[in-house]
Amino acid sequence: MRFRMTPCRLAVDRVEEETVFVHSFLVVPDAELHFAFARSSGAGGQNVNKVNTKALLRWAVAANRSLPEEIRRRLVERHRKKINAAGELMIDSERHRSQGMNVRDCLEKLRAMIASAAVPPTPRRKTRPGRAAVEKRLKQKGLRSRKKKLRRATNDGDASEL
Repeated sequence: MRFRMTPCRLAVDRVEEETVFVHSFLVVPDAELHFAFARSSGAGGQNVNKVNTKALLRWAVAANRSLPEEIRRRLVERHRKKINAAGELMIDSERHRSQGMNVRDCLEKLRAMIASAAVPPTPRRKTRPGRAAVEKRLKQKGLRSRKKKLRRATNDGDASEL
Protein backbone atom coordinates (compact mmCIF):
# COMPACT_ATOMS: atom_id res chain seq x y z
CA MET A 1 0.00 0.00 0.00
CA ARG A 2 1.48 3.32 -1.01
CA PHE A 3 0.33 6.77 -0.07
CA ARG A 4 0.67 9.92 -2.08
CA MET A 5 0.29 13.49 -0.93
CA THR A 6 -2.23 15.67 -2.73
CA PRO A 7 -2.50 19.40 -1.99
CA CYS A 8 -5.70 19.10 0.08
CA ARG A 9 -5.73 15.59 1.48
CA LEU A 10 -4.02 12.24 1.71
CA ALA A 11 -5.27 9.62 -0.73
CA VAL A 12 -4.70 5.89 -0.60
CA ASP A 13 -3.44 4.23 -3.78
CA ARG A 14 -3.24 0.47 -3.81
CA VAL A 15 -0.28 0.17 -6.10
CA GLU A 16 0.77 -3.29 -5.05
CA GLU A 17 -0.83 -6.08 -3.08
CA GLU A 18 0.40 -6.19 0.49
CA THR A 19 -0.26 -8.87 3.04
CA VAL A 20 0.12 -9.01 6.79
CA PHE A 21 2.77 -11.62 7.58
CA VAL A 22 2.65 -12.94 11.12
CA HIS A 23 4.74 -16.08 10.63
CA SER A 24 5.65 -17.99 7.52
CA PHE A 25 2.41 -20.02 7.85
CA LEU A 26 0.13 -17.17 9.02
CA VAL A 27 -0.74 -14.65 6.33
CA VAL A 28 -3.69 -12.28 6.06
CA PRO A 29 -4.30 -11.18 2.45
CA ASP A 30 -4.70 -7.46 1.82
CA ALA A 31 -8.03 -8.05 0.05
CA GLU A 32 -9.59 -9.02 3.42
CA LEU A 33 -8.59 -5.74 5.10
CA HIS A 34 -10.77 -2.65 4.73
CA PHE A 35 -9.65 0.79 5.84
CA ALA A 36 -11.74 3.85 6.58
CA PHE A 37 -10.44 7.22 7.68
CA ALA A 38 -11.81 9.84 10.05
CA ARG A 39 -10.70 13.03 11.70
CA SER A 40 -8.34 12.38 14.55
CA SER A 41 -8.53 13.98 17.98
CA GLY A 42 -5.61 15.48 19.82
CA ALA A 43 -2.52 17.24 18.51
CA GLY A 44 -2.14 18.10 14.86
CA GLY A 45 -2.24 21.85 14.61
CA GLN A 46 -4.37 23.25 11.81
CA ASN A 47 -4.57 19.84 10.12
CA VAL A 48 -6.57 18.30 12.97
CA ASN A 49 -9.76 19.93 11.61
CA LYS A 50 -9.02 19.32 7.92
CA VAL A 51 -7.31 15.98 7.36
CA ASN A 52 -8.69 12.50 8.01
CA THR A 53 -5.63 10.95 9.67
CA LYS A 54 -7.33 8.44 12.00
CA ALA A 55 -7.22 4.96 10.45
CA LEU A 56 -10.00 2.43 11.11
CA LEU A 57 -9.25 -1.16 10.10
CA ARG A 58 -12.11 -3.63 9.62
CA TRP A 59 -11.39 -7.32 9.12
CA ALA A 60 -14.12 -9.95 8.86
CA VAL A 61 -12.53 -12.39 11.29
CA ALA A 62 -15.72 -14.47 11.77
CA ALA A 63 -15.87 -15.36 8.06
CA ASN A 64 -12.10 -15.64 7.68
CA ARG A 65 -10.62 -18.88 6.38
CA SER A 66 -6.99 -17.82 5.88
CA LEU A 67 -6.14 -18.53 9.55
CA PRO A 68 -6.22 -22.01 11.10
CA GLU A 69 -9.45 -22.63 13.03
CA GLU A 70 -7.74 -22.95 16.42
CA ILE A 71 -5.88 -19.63 16.08
CA ARG A 72 -9.00 -17.87 14.77
CA ARG A 73 -11.02 -19.19 17.72
CA ARG A 74 -8.42 -17.95 20.25
CA LEU A 75 -8.26 -14.57 18.49
CA VAL A 76 -12.05 -14.16 18.68
CA GLU A 77 -12.06 -15.30 22.32
CA ARG A 78 -9.30 -12.91 23.44
CA HIS A 79 -10.49 -9.85 21.51
CA ARG A 80 -14.27 -10.29 21.55
CA LYS A 81 -14.79 -6.69 22.76
CA LYS A 82 -13.26 -5.40 19.51
CA ILE A 83 -15.52 -7.55 17.32
CA ASN A 84 -18.85 -6.05 16.25
CA ALA A 85 -22.16 -7.85 15.62
CA ALA A 86 -21.24 -8.43 11.97
CA GLY A 87 -18.15 -10.42 13.05
CA GLU A 88 -15.63 -7.75 12.04
CA LEU A 89 -12.54 -7.03 14.11
CA MET A 90 -12.24 -3.26 14.49
CA ILE A 91 -8.81 -1.70 15.06
CA ASP A 92 -8.21 2.02 15.07
CA SER A 93 -5.13 4.19 15.35
CA GLU A 94 -4.76 7.91 15.80
CA ARG A 95 -1.36 7.86 17.45
CA HIS A 96 0.45 9.61 14.60
CA ARG A 97 -0.24 12.78 12.64
CA SER A 98 -0.06 11.08 9.25
CA GLN A 99 -2.58 8.70 7.73
CA GLY A 100 0.11 6.34 6.44
CA MET A 101 1.72 5.93 9.84
CA ASN A 102 -1.68 5.20 11.41
CA VAL A 103 -2.39 2.57 8.74
CA ARG A 104 0.94 0.91 9.50
CA ASP A 105 0.15 1.11 13.21
CA CYS A 106 -3.20 -0.66 12.63
CA LEU A 107 -1.48 -3.40 10.65
CA GLU A 108 1.14 -3.80 13.38
CA LYS A 109 -1.60 -4.07 16.03
CA LEU A 110 -3.33 -6.74 13.93
CA ARG A 111 -0.07 -8.63 13.49
CA ALA A 112 0.56 -8.54 17.26
CA MET A 113 -2.97 -9.77 18.00
CA ILE A 114 -2.65 -12.71 15.62
CA ALA A 115 0.85 -13.53 16.91
CA SER A 116 -0.40 -13.63 20.51
CA ALA A 117 -3.34 -15.85 19.50
CA ALA A 118 -0.97 -18.18 17.64
CA VAL A 119 0.77 -19.16 20.89
CA PRO A 120 -1.29 -21.89 22.58
CA PRO A 121 -1.94 -21.41 26.30
CA THR A 122 0.18 -23.50 28.63
CA PRO A 123 -1.87 -26.11 30.48
CA ARG A 124 -2.20 -25.62 34.23
CA ARG A 125 -0.17 -28.04 36.30
CA LYS A 126 -1.80 -28.97 39.59
CA THR A 127 0.40 -28.37 42.61
CA ARG A 128 0.02 -28.87 46.34
CA PRO A 129 1.15 -26.47 49.07
CA GLY A 130 4.40 -27.38 50.81
CA ARG A 131 4.68 -28.64 54.39
CA ALA A 132 5.92 -25.29 55.74
CA ALA A 133 2.98 -23.45 54.11
CA VAL A 134 0.48 -25.92 55.63
CA GLU A 135 2.06 -25.58 59.09
CA LYS A 136 2.07 -21.78 58.84
CA ARG A 137 -1.62 -21.76 57.83
CA LEU A 138 -2.58 -24.06 60.72
CA LYS A 139 -0.57 -21.95 63.19
CA GLN A 140 -2.30 -18.75 62.01
CA LYS A 141 -5.65 -20.51 62.20
CA GLY A 142 -4.96 -21.54 65.81
CA LEU A 143 -3.94 -17.99 66.76
CA ARG A 144 -7.13 -16.57 65.26
CA SER A 145 -9.19 -19.19 67.08
CA ARG A 146 -7.51 -18.38 70.40
CA LYS A 147 -8.04 -14.63 69.89
CA LYS A 148 -11.75 -15.17 69.25
CA LYS A 149 -12.09 -17.47 72.28
CA LEU A 150 -10.63 -14.74 74.47
CA ARG A 151 -13.29 -12.34 73.22
CA ARG A 152 -16.14 -14.63 74.33
CA ALA A 153 -17.69 -14.23 77.75
CA THR A 154 -17.68 -17.25 80.10
CA ASN A 155 -20.63 -18.48 82.18
CA ASP A 156 -19.91 -15.85 84.84
CA GLY A 157 -19.95 -13.10 82.22
CA ASP A 158 -16.19 -12.64 82.62
CA ALA A 159 -13.93 -13.05 79.58
CA SER A 160 -10.68 -13.00 81.58
CA GLU A 161 -10.72 -16.63 82.81
CA LEU A 162 -9.30 -18.08 79.59
